[in-house]
Amino acid sequence: MFRNDGFRALDREECLRLLAKMPVGRVVYTQQALPAVLPVNFALDADASVVLCTAAGSDLVRAIGGVVVAFQADEFDAGNRSGWSVVVTGRAALVSDPAEHARLSQAGPRSWMPIRDPVFVRIESEMITGRELGRPDRPGAPREQRPEQQLGG
Repeated sequence: MFRNDGFRALDREECLRLLAKMPVGRVVYTQQALPAVLPVNFALDADASVVLCTAAGSDLVRAIGGVVVAFQADEFDAGNRSGWSVVVTGRAALVSDPAEHARLSQAGPRSWMPIRDPVFVRIESEMITGRELGRPDRPGAPREQRPEQQLGG
């Protein structure tokens, strides 16, 4: 059920189902003590972790190593003012096990960019949160803003 603000919290299973259908998300990490956001293609692994394929020398690889990152994916319909957003928060690390690397090389995500020395990054799904924005014609969905509530007005 939608709360009065038009948002509905998604449970873990709904979040994973929605993530599984998306080809691209954003990884949020720290680079030189500042937040960095990088759009990436990804795959969900059987243990619900997010797996990325990137170049061994990438900024992302240099920034992780057991640190906590966030991964976000969403889908919105601006015309209907509806959609959803899911955030996975957890430790990110390079996949170092040779057997796991071989498995992901066969069945894991492929980088959309040509890369010479691909590595896999795994983000553990220690916390998964999500919410859905309801359509305006649904009960409990946000109503039109009054002119004085609009930005720039």
